[in-house]
Amino acid sequence: MSLGSTKELAENKLILLYVIEKLNIPVSNLQITKLILENKFMNYFLLQQFLNELCESSLVSSTLVEDKEFYNINENGRQTLNYFINLIPYGIRTRIDNNISAIRKNIKNETLITSDYTPESETKFIVSCKINEDNFSLIDLKVTVGTKNDSLYICDNWKKYSQAIYAEIIDTLIKKRD
Repeated sequence: MSLGSTKELAENKLILLYVIEKLNIPVSNLQITKLILENKFMNYFLLQQFLNELCESSLVSSTLVEDKEFYNINENGRQTLNYFINLIPYGIRTRIDNNISAIRKNIKNETLITSDYTPESETKFIVSCKINEDNFSLIDLKVTVGTKNDSLYICDNWKKYSQAIYAEIIDTLIKKRD
């Protein structure tokens, strides 16, 4: 199996550097994978290989936060990108540039609103729902439920309706009771 020419390999790594640089926020492996695959820049296996190689060559740094790996471009990566930016096809750079603010907004929303569950036993699941705003925890809610389906349902609702649910919780908590 051929991985392509040296020029194509370099181009793909530069595309990754360009995307991470343009996002200008820490990006998780899942987020960068989704972005690269949706835009058909490269396949999953090459993406993972290139991310690893960029980290090993100190062009990108990775940080572990709550069991998720987040990537940032570092100074060596910026210098390399600036030097070789013309190797990225103009059409790809333009497509990234035209969509980057919407992509960044989606990534920030995904990062700010989180929900996950942890099975404790067959009939006990801990669901964690969070909203973070500017490195400040707006709400960090943990609920125990009896089924995996309930856990999944809560996580899905939180991702879709967290703002409304948060407002309902606050209204309930500050409501005057007699």
